[in-house]
Amino acid sequence: MVKVNPTEDLLRIVLSVLCMSLMIVACIWITRPFLLGLAWAGTIVIASWPLLIKIERILWGKRIPAVIVMMLLLMMIFVIPISLLANSLVVNSGPLIEWAKEGHFVLPTLEWLQNIPVIGNKLYSLWNGLLNSGGNALFDRVKPYVGITTTWFLNQAVQIGSLLIHLGLMLLFSIVLYAKGESIGYSLRHFAARLAPKRGDAAVILASQAIRAVALGVVVTALAQGILGGIGLAIAGIPFASLLTVVMILCCLVQIGPLLVLIPAIIWLYWSGDATWGTVLVVWSCVVGTMDNVIRPALIKMGADLPLILILCGVIGGLIAFGLIGLFIGPMLLAVSYRLVTVWMDEVPEPHELPEEVIERIEDNAAANIEVK
Repeated sequence: MVKVNPTEDLLRIVLSVLCMSLMIVACIWITRPFLLGLAWAGTIVIASWPLLIKIERILWGKRIPAVIVMMLLLMMIFVIPISLLANSLVVNSGPLIEWAKEGHFVLPTLEWLQNIPVIGNKLYSLWNGLLNSGGNALFDRVKPYVGITTTWFLNQAVQIGSLLIHLGLMLLFSIVLYAKGESIGYSLRHFAARLAPKRGDAAVILASQAIRAVALGVVVTALAQGILGGIGLAIAGIPFASLLTVVMILCCLVQIGPLLVLIPAIIWLYWSGDATWGTVLVVWSCVVGTMDNVIRPALIKMGADLPLILILCGVIGGLIAFGLIGLFIGPMLLAVSYRLVTVWMDEVPEPHELPEEVIERIEDNAAANIEVK
């Protein structure tokens, strides 16, 4: 019987792990330009898969016509709006940066406050007292930071080439995923089961549920609110409506809501004397600002309630890490991780003992061990 040297076995294991690690790193490095587009496509396909199945049933069970219909929908939802937004960003970014840096802005005196019954004169006096005590000087001090912040945000948003490349990759990968979705899904489940026989398959299913919940309940709601709010701004004649639409979508993604942009726009309309469009925008803002209470519960049917801080970190971290695409990918990654961790924690019962009881039990065990020794 030949005995195997443990040292040789250890060396073989180390070299095997090293070779596999090198292969994995090389594969990731080669596919790195396509990863964001693939992640974007996977998110969209997982979220819209039930719609594809319904369209396939309507089209006599034919997959190819259903895929064509879905691609037309994706082009209407993503390609056309992103192209228009990109063009608007390129045209308007320069004047906006110059405006923010040069500070052609003076805080208004808000003469119309005097027309408000009972409290109007008091509000007018307080506001103008603030101006006289240095309100404009305060804005002059903040102005350089406004310019820097605006420049950074626009530099992140105006990465048109990268965004359009990832958009094209998303469409191409979506065609493949729609056409071969079942086989790809089973392959992922098989791979996960090979990695973790007990939890791998369940982890993939839970991850898909979390992605669908975030995509439908958070992203779709934010896009709907932001786009409808942007339409209202454009119709009311608010300048830089497309840029403000991006800000509204970001605010909706982090669960702040679109009113952070709509309310200043309404004030600006009244201040400029356009009370008619200001009133119209007030009504429109009431509709847009409350529609998430109806849309979100209808879209989230799986009960995947996600903490606000999770969405906030996902949006901001994703924007910094991946650019504009990170607004969608960031929350997805954190949501999947959060869902898997919570399910793993739920495999054992929650502790019901009070902290004092736990400490007393630990001290009793320590004392008993000392007595035994």
